[in-house]
Amino acid sequence: MIRTLRIGGVRSLGFRTDLMLRRMAGSSIVEHTGYLVVRTPANPGFWWGNFVLFADPPTRTDALAVFAAEFPGAAHVAIGVDRTDGILGDGLVDLGLTVEVNSVLTAQHLRAPSPGPDVHALGSDEDWTQAIELRLACYYQTPTSEERQFTERQVIEQRRLCDAGHGNWFGAFVQGRMRSGAGLFCNGGLARFQSVETHPDFRRQGLASAVIGHAARWEPGAHTLVIVADPDDHAIQLYRTLGFAEAEHQIQLYRAPGP
Repeated sequence: MIRTLRIGGVRSLGFRTDLMLRRMAGSSIVEHTGYLVVRTPANPGFWWGNFVLFADPPTRTDALAVFAAEFPGAAHVAIGVDRTDGILGDGLVDLGLTVEVNSVLTAQHLRAPSPGPDVHALGSDEDWTQAIELRLACYYQTPTSEERQFTERQVIEQRRLCDAGHGNWFGAFVQGRMRSGAGLFCNGGLARFQSVETHPDFRRQGLASAVIGHAARWEPGAHTLVIVADPDDHAIQLYRTLGFAEAEHQIQLYRAPGP
């Protein structure tokens, strides 16, 4: 029997908090038998703002056919599966998609970081401009105009979420320049970290720890802090040191736009 997937019935904590953020941002989330469709028209190049979440592992044919029918003009493919064990179904093997199985970590309280840099919630236009430049420095050597536009759209959305009172974005500043940052958004006691980023020239200096710790103290009403990480990335050890522990695994499959 195909499980009906309701927005409020998503099992995966990773996807549940992803959907929480998408609702906050005004994305469209439509329920279908067996899957949800998430659309973010303001940023069509945002793969995980425009994706299909299946209730259970679909067959190979269904996975690609459903995505193509729901996003006929999309250059990318982005598919999630509402499981918590990280185990792929047979139908998802050999789809020609990149598979990511990320760790979903949770904590009730974080260890306080050592005193360090100036950390504060972003507020001014200059703060948010620096957030854009930080993200570009983290992901691109020489960003194209399309990559800059995509990044600007992401940061504009995040600023709107903060302005609407859904959370805050924090930056660690060194000599007046934002060198690390992260967002934390909360709903009903469930708080999700977003985009923990540190400038390549300022890593391993405790900046990310300071940002995460400051953000957690800013949301005293949160009973569960959630962060999602690549299990092979060195950052996951930082999260463990702060007090996070693995709770689940999140399955994402995608194909980047072709040349």
